[in-house]
Amino acid sequence: MKRSKLARIAAIAATVALVASGCTGTEPESGPGTDGRIAFLDYGDFGGGSNPQANYNPYLDASRLGATEYVFEQLIMYDNYGCEPKPWLATEWNWTDPRTLVWKLRDGVKWNDGKPFSADDVAFSYNLFKSHKALDVKGVWRYLSTVEATDPRTVTMRFTQPGAAAFTLFSEIKIVPKHVWSTVADPVTFTNAEKPVGTGPFTVKAFNPQQLTLARNPDYWQADKVKVDELRFHKADGGGQIDQLKLSRGEYDHNAMFVPDIKKAYVDRDPEHNKYWYPSGGSISVYMNLTRAPFDDTAFRKALVPAFNRQEIADKAQLGYVKPASQTGLVVPGQADWLPKDLPNQGVVGYDAAKADADLTAAGYPKNGEGKRVGKDGKPISFTFRVPGSWTDWVQAQRIIVANLTALGFTVRAETPTPEAYEKDRAIGNYDMVLGVHGGSCNMFRNFQEPLASDQSAPVGKKAVSNFVRWNDPRTDQLVDALRTATDEAAQKAAVADLTRVMTEQVPMIPLWYGAKWFQYRTAKATGWPNEQNPYAAPSDNLLIITNLQPAGTK
Repeated sequence: MKRSKLARIAAIAATVALVASGCTGTEPESGPGTDGRIAFLDYGDFGGGSNPQANYNPYLDASRLGATEYVFEQLIMYDNYGCEPKPWLATEWNWTDPRTLVWKLRDGVKWNDGKPFSADDVAFSYNLFKSHKALDVKGVWRYLSTVEATDPRTVTMRFTQPGAAAFTLFSEIKIVPKHVWSTVADPVTFTNAEKPVGTGPFTVKAFNPQQLTLARNPDYWQADKVKVDELRFHKADGGGQIDQLKLSRGEYDHNAMFVPDIKKAYVDRDPEHNKYWYPSGGSISVYMNLTRAPFDDTAFRKALVPAFNRQEIADKAQLGYVKPASQTGLVVPGQADWLPKDLPNQGVVGYDAAKADADLTAAGYPKNGEGKRVGKDGKPISFTFRVPGSWTDWVQAQRIIVANLTALGFTVRAETPTPEAYEKDRAIGNYDMVLGVHGGSCNMFRNFQEPLASDQSAPVGKKAVSNFVRWNDPRTDQLVDALRTATDEAAQKAAVADLTRVMTEQVPMIPLWYGAKWFQYRTAKATGWPNEQNPYAAPSDNLLIITNLQPAGTK
């Protein structure tokens, strides 16, 4: 069977979350940890590819091990579900003007070798990216001009342009100790393999190609919140079915993997303790080529919004794991605070074929005597709808979408090219209708700039950066630019609210469903995991999660 898009997303999610696979079966059982803490938790994969080596350089995304998420920290932590920045190594931050950001750092933080943490470490870490451009995979120096320690607890960042659009990047940049890394000959190849020094809640205890063990750092600046003595990660080398079996047997306390029937395969094995939560990610949307009729007509696009049975797609093509998406382009309910207050149902539009039929007719696209929908030229409307043929869940969604459109009188040819051909044709505008993914992050600027800004588009035949629908609207560009420069939340939310109105009133694309973020957890040893009832963090927010866990049986 071809690997499904769901499985492909699962692999990506597992990598991002730095968790994923199984237990070796060689660890001794253990009772409670020291001082009533949890002795250990078993997590999944630790990264590093098929032949992992000890590599704790937090800047080498392709080959680093998962320990970096627990050894190193950043200035702020984002709750990537509700998109709220949390003070971390920095306690406060202030834009003194749109190009100057001042950070105040936390007192009392130490590196795990006992040396004090200071502003010099922060300035050094950011300037490391400037002097070694290969490390700057996040592109922070596209925005920055200088980063300097203005006193032992203050860091001042200056930008070449208004810097608010880059703010979320600061939750992704790990801070390293100057006293260690300043002696490194080549930070780009440095594996940091021997006793990595960080400010985080754990240190590296042991590693072999099958298991990575982290030990609690007793001198961590918020050690009182860390109730786990060890984290044990296990290499995912047994394949998906073996890892699913280990999950079902309760060998993982936490994992992030796609499971075909999570209730039967996992929850029903131990309903008291086996839990899962799949919060929403980016929007999978119908992309229409806005340079072609009838997709260039706003009334036509708007009439199509209720034409798709989103719930059927979620239930049948996505196994009930996902939710219908909001037409706004935002992820709800997590990002609902950014929506206009008067928007019904948070912008989620239900299936209503009768309304779509009536609205199409009213917009000048009636059916002829043979039941075929015709354009304003009087000719039957026909077009192609493409998805990659090897992405089986998208192919299943395609069937439902084509059936919905056919019922409205359109002639739709379903095509299933290779992923490579699909991506190429979408980029150059060689299509009528396709699916695409956008948004889902806490960077509101990127959520709208990438799919909608005219500078991300290109003439048909040329490769667009990310605006594949070729949306070109001066008002949208003004709002995106306002969002780029706004440094206070009220101004940012005003710009986002207006951009969601562009999505609902002008319909440059039609979101259908959200991608899922896989997250399984057991409550036999630990409670306090984020879930639908308490969504304080996204599955990838490792530091927020580890500082909220409690031993089972405690309050």
